[in-house]
Amino acid sequence: MILYTFPVRTAFIDRDLEMIRPVAEIKPLEFTQIPVKLPFYFILQFLQLLWFLPRTSQYLCFFGGYHSVLPVWFGKVFGKKCTIQAGGTDCINMPEIGYGNFRKKWLRKATVYSFKNCSLILPVAEALVKQDYSYDSQINPKQGLMNLIPDLKTPIQVIPNGFDTDSWRDLGKERKPFSFISVATGTSNPSRAIVKGYDLIEKLAEHHPDWSFTLVGDSDYLSPNSNVKVFGKMKPAELLDLYNSHQFYLQLSTSEGFPNALGEAMASACVPIGSAVGAIPEIIGDSGIVLAKKELTLLENQIFKLLNQDLAAFSQKASLRILKLFNFEKRKKALLEALNLIN
Repeated sequence: MILYTFPVRTAFIDRDLEMIRPVAEIKPLEFTQIPVKLPFYFILQFLQLLWFLPRTSQYLCFFGGYHSVLPVWFGKVFGKKCTIQAGGTDCINMPEIGYGNFRKKWLRKATVYSFKNCSLILPVAEALVKQDYSYDSQINPKQGLMNLIPDLKTPIQVIPNGFDTDSWRDLGKERKPFSFISVATGTSNPSRAIVKGYDLIEKLAEHHPDWSFTLVGDSDYLSPNSNVKVFGKMKPAELLDLYNSHQFYLQLSTSEGFPNALGEAMASACVPIGSAVGAIPEIIGDSGIVLAKKELTLLENQIFKLLNQDLAAFSQKASLRILKLFNFEKRKKALLEALNLIN
């Protein structure tokens, strides 16, 4: 049995469970992201790991952090494989915007211990391994695991996310001109909003009151602009309809791993506009805009240039790119091989 630990359950977790369950028994164990609850959850997790120890074949962790310390320790002590899927914040140090595990002393120690002592690291993007960051000039350019843990010796294998293109698809509906959508949770927290690029989106909305913007994922987020609509979390079917009513998808994150919503929106034929961080340039390729610097004027110029081209061709190119390069089956095969579940 595989024990799968994570700080909070997400669509990413559910997709991994869907990939693994047909070939192996897997038990999800949720931890916590609330600091005051950490002592209780460490005790609870220790007891859970001990209880399931006789049946456990290996450990799998989503992100490195507090929740991965005990599975890594159990793996070392009892000779069981422990794999960590690195996803973003666990490979970043950006105190300038209040983001990244490495900006906090004890969380940094837990993250470093976990990555140094696990059996295998599976980042979702090459940029999480090592990157020379240049999107926002105020942020330290040296990011990624190899820059933050120079003596890291643990084997690393990059496995990008994969998407179910039977579910996320172009419905052939009419899309509102000059319509932009972005999806992120927790954006009512100001630092989280900056991480997800909402500060730049708001500037764009302010400068173009005739354009429409839709922000999905946190109903408590407050926009100062009347042309910005805000919605809370949505069911996949509702989100699919919303993607299909918009021309463009905005992923202007200040930092990112491999954003799920970008892949979903592209598969649904939204033309992508994203920042040059994490896996975003790799995902978008030549199917949209990759913004090299966090500058409003540069963003506007690139959008105007795009508007003078064949948007239908870009829309089709975006959906085909996800289908060919980032499909569900491709990730499933790579993940199962990495976990030694198939040959």
